[in-house]
Amino acid sequence: MANYTAADIKALREKTGAGMLDVKKALDEADGDSAKALELIRVKGLKGVAKREGRTVAEGLVAAKITADGAGETGVMVEVNSETDFVAKNQTFIDFADSVLAAAVATEAADADTLLAAEVDGETVQAKVDGVAATIGEKIAVRRVARLSGAKVSSYLHRTARDLPPSVGVLVATDAAGADVAHDIAMHVAAFSPKYLSREDVPAEVVASERHIAEETSRNEGKPEAALPKIVEGRMNGFFKENCLIDQAFAKDNKKTVGKVLEEVGGTITGFARFRVGA
Repeated sequence: MANYTAADIKALREKTGAGMLDVKKALDEADGDSAKALELIRVKGLKGVAKREGRTVAEGLVAAKITADGAGETGVMVEVNSETDFVAKNQTFIDFADSVLAAAVATEAADADTLLAAEVDGETVQAKVDGVAATIGEKIAVRRVARLSGAKVSSYLHRTARDLPPSVGVLVATDAAGADVAHDIAMHVAAFSPKYLSREDVPAEVVASERHIAEETSRNEGKPEAALPKIVEGRMNGFFKENCLIDQAFAKDNKKTVGKVLEEVGGTITGFARFRVGA
């Protein structure tokens, strides 16, 4: 019987993120040699890459970094996914996600496909993904990348569980005047998940669809035909207030809109991005 302890199993699980049975099998096969067991886990993991392709990766983390960029700042955010939250909180996975973020910053990639194809230290990011997936034994995916530049860029990362890494991430870009409220607005975006910056940013087809729904709903409710235009405009305003950042009631003071908060400091938002793991 192989000679290893519960501490050896724990250490190898923490290093690889592999399941307990897989770790014990590897240690048995390696006759208790942790280094050899690690190698076996990696080899078996590489053989299982194709088998893992169809699996769902709904866990993971969001990471972000802001750097100086000429007269302003640039923020980069990535979402890296795993199959289970056990792996998501594993230090090997967290370190890997940090390396993906660093690659996104260094290569200036603005989308996942570009990032995965980029070479870092003589190896593509996709190859690095496959390597860590082999070590951990789960499907790993780089799902999204966001890149924002502005006079001021603020980030906010939120943990939905204390023992897990951040699963909600936000970047907010403003002009210089908006710098003082940028972080508070980033926190607001995390909580209220607006879809658009302003009414002008809502696609015309979305506005048309919402207007049609508002008209038909009002008619089905038996509203007078003469009153429909006013009723529909009221419902459209409700749609904009729910989905447009500038029109939303501010999280820290719901008597003001986000737009009003910016107006009070003379600032402007130039863009935002919000990621929630798996959503």
